[in-house]
Amino acid sequence: MTGAWSEQSLTADSRGWGWMVKEYVAKAQRPLWNQAKEKLLNDGKVTSVTISSFQPETYCEARKHWDYIWFEMQHSTMSFAEVQKMIAACPGVKGAAPMIRMPDALEANVQKATDLGVMGIVVPTVDDALEARDAARFSRYPPFGRRSQGGNTAGQFWSDAPGGYRATINDNYLVVVMLETVESIINVDEIANTFGLDVVIQGNSDLSNFSGWTPTDARYEALLTISHNATLKAGKYWGNAGQQYLTGHRLSADTRFVQNGPSHDGFAFPARGRGALEPQK
Repeated sequence: MTGAWSEQSLTADSRGWGWMVKEYVAKAQRPLWNQAKEKLLNDGKVTSVTISSFQPETYCEARKHWDYIWFEMQHSTMSFAEVQKMIAACPGVKGAAPMIRMPDALEANVQKATDLGVMGIVVPTVDDALEARDAARFSRYPPFGRRSQGGNTAGQFWSDAPGGYRATINDNYLVVVMLETVESIINVDEIANTFGLDVVIQGNSDLSNFSGWTPTDARYEALLTISHNATLKAGKYWGNAGQQYLTGHRLSADTRFVQNGPSHDGFAFPARGRGALEPQK
């Protein structure tokens, strides 16, 4: 397979990575209070801790040391109510941004995630632009999206947001989609150009699972190149679920968003390894 743009990985032009995302927030109050998104806008790499069960103490400690928290709801039985209780344990905009890897992109579930107070969502197994569109538009209030306004705890948790939660959450919200099939790579140009989408990452394990190619296979590497180039052209940020892509890979410099990875201050939870409470997908 080869992509529309080049068989080789492209280099960013003078606009850099994420130029369209920067356009989305051109009139926003800066710095953003979502520190993960602000770091992306400043050309940084963002890392996380994965939490798959009710662990409020772990969540609150991790917020001090990582850029965002990956609440795992695709491959766990954790509930929205449990996520809500963890966020309630240490509210306030200072610290890592809580995000959910969603079970799907259904409006009802995105509504629950936004209402309870997460600062972003990661939507798995996105195969086409329709799925990406739903993830983006249900995440933000009009006129940018079509998030419904109702009673929720989000405004309570982020009551200290500069400018107020309702007026600033559209700019601070982070929408991430995961490409995990060959079909998704075929459709990556349309997916990456979705209005309101911020980040495109690979679900590296499942991309291998569904394609039948190991990560060392040249055909698998070609899939990464296609995704990389399309995301760059669309002005979004690119990354990989696998933290191993942060260093030592030909595309490491352009990998801006990963699941897990090192903390920003060298902290590691005892006996579990740096940023590795849970395996990445």
